[in-house]
Amino acid sequence: MPGLTSTEDALSSGIRPSRRGRNLSRRLGAAFWFAVPFVALAITWAVVVEVTGVEARTFPQITDVVRAFGEMWTSGEYLRHTGASLRRVVLGALIGILTAVPFGILLGSSRWASVFFAPLLRFSVALAGIAWIPLATLWLGFGERAVIFIVWNATFFALTYNAMLGVQRIPTQLLQAARSMGTSRPRMFVEVMLPGALPSIVTGLRVGLGYGWRGLVAAEIIATSAGLGYSIFLAQKFFRTDIIIVGMITIGLLWLVTDRALLAPLERRTVERWGMKAVIS
Repeated sequence: MPGLTSTEDALSSGIRPSRRGRNLSRRLGAAFWFAVPFVALAITWAVVVEVTGVEARTFPQITDVVRAFGEMWTSGEYLRHTGASLRRVVLGALIGILTAVPFGILLGSSRWASVFFAPLLRFSVALAGIAWIPLATLWLGFGERAVIFIVWNATFFALTYNAMLGVQRIPTQLLQAARSMGTSRPRMFVEVMLPGALPSIVTGLRVGLGYGWRGLVAAEIIATSAGLGYSIFLAQKFFRTDIIIVGMITIGLLWLVTDRALLAPLERRTVERWGMKAVIS
């Protein structure tokens, strides 16, 4: 029945593109609705500034912001400030991950340690980042080290606390089974506790990096001569609200791209990998 086989092949080959098409349509639809609020905000911005006739030094028109961005890009200032901020965030976050994850897992593996440190960690999460800037500048001076310390500080406490909670959520039967099989402490850490706590760790990283960006901007205003926070502070002195808005938009976009393109998918895959039910927004 060659004709029937070819018909089945045609139908099956038609199903696959239709599924791909549905997936593509779903992604495009999600991207569209994600962009709609920003388009609406831009339109509202342009109309309100035009109707009210507010001075550019008070609040600029969109065209003024685009012009300021072009000037900063041409002069190299935009890339210099953005590159400095990104470098500090990456270094601070990496140090935070390397220090917070082992410490949090260690706390979670000990009942008395988690009971003792949990209130301290909750207390410290509220103070993390910006509140430490005066001490950071006293200890480390004005410059790169103080800003990286602030990003690390903002990331460390949220990540430690979530890593500790992640270990505590590992089923007791799984831990007992691993111990009964004679699993060594290093293997227990790498093969049981770290994977089991990973969903909570990724959630903590997502929260901690949000704190880290806020701490970074505040620290750059005070402690450095380069970075997006510093460029905003400098522009304020010269009433360059267009440059201030360029910096604000850049900070928001960098965090949005980091969260939506890296952290949210990582959290979703981690949760799905370990068979947990959650909605990642």
